[in-house]
Amino acid sequence: MTPPPARRRRTAAGGGTPAHNLPRRGAVRRAQAITTYGVGSLIAVDQESFIVSGLDEAEQSWSGDESPRIYERRLARVLGVDYFRLPPASDDTSKDGLRVRRFPLMHSCPECTELQRHGDFNPPAGRSICGTCEVDLVPSRFVVACESGHLGEFPYWQWVHRSTDRDAASLGPCGGRLKLRSSGRTSSLRSILVSCTCGQAPEVSMEGSFRRNALKDLGLKCRGTRPWLGTSAPAKDCGLPLRTLQRGSSSVWQPVLKSALSIPPWSNGRADPLAEHWDALRQYDSREHVEIYLKGAFRGSECPVPLDEVMMLLAAEREEDPDSEAAPTFDHRYRALRNKEYERLRSGNDESEHSRDEQFLCESPLGDQSVLDPLGVTGPMLVKKLREVRALKAFTRLIDAESTTDSKEMPLSENPLRWLPAMEVRGEGVFLRLDEDRLATWEKAPAVAARVERMRTAHQRVLEQRADDPSRVVPSPATPRMVLLHTLAHVLINEWSLDAGYPAASLRERLYAADDMAGVLIYTATSDSAGSLGGLVAQGEPELLDRTVRSAVRRAEWCSSDPLCMETDTSGGTETNLAACHSCVMLPETSCEHNNILLDRALLVGATEDPEMGFFAGILDR
Repeated sequence: MTPPPARRRRTAAGGGTPAHNLPRRGAVRRAQAITTYGVGSLIAVDQESFIVSGLDEAEQSWSGDESPRIYERRLARVLGVDYFRLPPASDDTSKDGLRVRRFPLMHSCPECTELQRHGDFNPPAGRSICGTCEVDLVPSRFVVACESGHLGEFPYWQWVHRSTDRDAASLGPCGGRLKLRSSGRTSSLRSILVSCTCGQAPEVSMEGSFRRNALKDLGLKCRGTRPWLGTSAPAKDCGLPLRTLQRGSSSVWQPVLKSALSIPPWSNGRADPLAEHWDALRQYDSREHVEIYLKGAFRGSECPVPLDEVMMLLAAEREEDPDSEAAPTFDHRYRALRNKEYERLRSGNDESEHSRDEQFLCESPLGDQSVLDPLGVTGPMLVKKLREVRALKAFTRLIDAESTTDSKEMPLSENPLRWLPAMEVRGEGVFLRLDEDRLATWEKAPAVAARVERMRTAHQRVLEQRADDPSRVVPSPATPRMVLLHTLAHVLINEWSLDAGYPAASLRERLYAADDMAGVLIYTATSDSAGSLGGLVAQGEPELLDRTVRSAVRRAEWCSSDPLCMETDTSGGTETNLAACHSCVMLPETSCEHNNILLDRALLVGATEDPEMGFFAGILDR
């Protein structure tokens, strides 16, 4: 990672702009640039703190060799872009990489206790030390953010002078200098003391600064600052309440990730040369008009994709158009994408019928599938090869990305781009479905419906509290089959982690839960040594799958936190779980699609007051 260049650059001897020679500050993996240290996030490097810059200059600064383009037409269409780019994989000879900016700017010196902007300490070039004391400066531990995604410096000056008679938001300079020290008595906020040398206000502690209305009581509102875009980004008044956060808190940055599997006919890579032409091609219905456009688009050379294949791809794309939607929303398009994946996973894609370039191979197991009938499990498929493209669409602050609307998502650049950063995962997986007849009967049970309704109501309440427009609140996805599939996926991942030797964080779920879908895909979510070795596919054979499901359900029957876990009325930080905790079914964040919410193992094994409620209660020895 490198800080952005200065606004004014020296010219080279010939009058041009010299090559970049920017200092390097640490390194992150490509996957981290999407999931952990994406645009707008804070990253600590040694004793310094930076914020990852926006993508406005990335088109020029990211090298084509270190940051190649990747294509996934189905996902690109949903997100409104032409293609994706891998974050740069820089080495020691690279001229550029991910650019960062220093944030927060407020620093303190542990020796002289001065609290001021970094540049006011007069540090030597390229170093972050106090120019007087020559000790490392400490970045501010505290920042402020609003639910629209803006981020700013903590208002230390207003916090110190809040005890004066005047409104802290309108106070003018006092001529003093801020000081920050720790009393050392405790490790709490009460021991962090801030003062001003003006003498107009007493020394105050940071205790109470995290209260929801702490900054609102000072008359402070969000000014719309976006430090990841630099000083050139205009600060538009936002007006939303500000919240104080720890610099390293997970609430400071939450990625909005969207993903898609590469499925036929898009999974062989032959359509990649047409990535920037699909929007234009969609306007033509006749074969003749498409042929004329291709001749003009590839003037001087032959189109790399045969015309018959182009027409087939256009027909496949139109099949994913949402039904009965004059102006389909993002959610409708994303749901249509999932529906098509479900159909392809059910039908399969035989290896013998395709070339080596095929990126999606899905076959039925050779064993007798009837052994799974007593479990209510049907249609297992061995996904021997798959490719997933996971793109960073935007990010949020203070609120979970899964429970937000587009208005609360902060874009990655000031100006719209025709691409987004993304990563691709190549691996393998196992797909299975639940028997529709048995599932429909189970869903109608009053105890099941009442239990899930409690979870749905709690989740809907959270969504309404976080929405800026009540009329646009996204309905909660909690249904009996969704919660059942979600919990089943978690217990299977835990079981395979113990039985097949996979780290739980290397496996990931992909749920297909709707009125006409009841399936789950568990696949390798990493491209390292645990990615594609065949071990997971082998677990999909009916005999092994039968033993795995039975063992996973029996293991879920008991939790080390029982009876508290099973008998609790609510669970989880947002009270959207029931019988679920970190001792039984919760997974690492990289494995779960829904941030470990909407889980209830009672729907698998039955509750204490109703043992027959569980979908798999019949296979348990009670």
